[in-house]
Amino acid sequence: MKNWNVAVMGATGAVGSRFLSILEERNFPIKSIKLLASKRSKGKSIKFKKRSCEVEELTHDSFKGVELVLSSAGAERSLEYLPSAVKAGCICIDNSSAFRMDENVPLVVPEVNPHAVKRHRGIIANPNCSTIQLVVALWPLHKKAKIKRVVVSTYQSVSGAGGKNISELKEQVSYLQKAKDADLIGKHTVGKSCIKEFPHQIAFNLIPHIDKFLDNAYTKEEMKMVNETRKIMEDDSIGITATAIRVPVYYAHSESVNIETEDKLSRDEAKGILSRAPGVTLIDDPQNFRYPMPLDAEGTDGVFVGRVREDESIPNGLNLWIVSDNLRKGAALNAIQIAELL
Repeated sequence: MKNWNVAVMGATGAVGSRFLSILEERNFPIKSIKLLASKRSKGKSIKFKKRSCEVEELTHDSFKGVELVLSSAGAERSLEYLPSAVKAGCICIDNSSAFRMDENVPLVVPEVNPHAVKRHRGIIANPNCSTIQLVVALWPLHKKAKIKRVVVSTYQSVSGAGGKNISELKEQVSYLQKAKDADLIGKHTVGKSCIKEFPHQIAFNLIPHIDKFLDNAYTKEEMKMVNETRKIMEDDSIGITATAIRVPVYYAHSESVNIETEDKLSRDEAKGILSRAPGVTLIDDPQNFRYPMPLDAEGTDGVFVGRVREDESIPNGLNLWIVSDNLRKGAALNAIQIAELL
């Protein structure tokens, strides 16, 4: 196996740290590694394979001698710097939204469309976290019975919005606990000083709003799921509608999914298909209270599926509950699996 000269863009971020830990866990063949981040992170020391690596400032000259770039530095930086990386001869796997819907850039989930990797022109896009876990579960059912329509509601953890948002939830929970201890709590609301990153309080609350609202009243996050799912599954005929909700959970996204298929799939047939599907872990024993939950998925690599049942309102319908760690399979792991395909 070839040993790669690797650069990690956004090495000090939440996904960047997962890149490093998963590269080490999976013993990815690395000849050298370069850690890149913004100017303010220059000089920081990060451990990788028991040695300290110094973070370098990301510039257009950062890619000399690099063969593989794992990027999670945001769409703006990807658009600015990845063309320079391609010009330097790198293959780039980008975790941002910058190139996902570019018709010349493959959008890849290895369990679904590994063949798309061959079409790359230097950049391969990593899908949105909520899309990845959705298509891993849908694809084996689609192959068997052809999915006509998908209705999905997501329950997304705060880590999907970044490290500052994790801190905000922790701060709000702490504020409310102190207020309770001091007998000052009323409606379980925090002070305005505790609301910074989210538009509303997230502790003990739900926010039915992720990313910017568009002219059609959906959010960008919701439309990402619609467009990316069709592109990955290579079927524009699938009807998809999504509602994305932020929940006060630190890690792992959950999704309630209803599908309508052309051919009938019984609950038992669907469970059999999912139990054998690559990347899927079936946890479906409701009589013994066994079903996927965010705490089960946190820190793991699987896409967990449960609550499989037939939709009794239509002839060919199924309901699923899907949970996965958004920073691992939903981001870093999927990107590294793409690199392993290379």
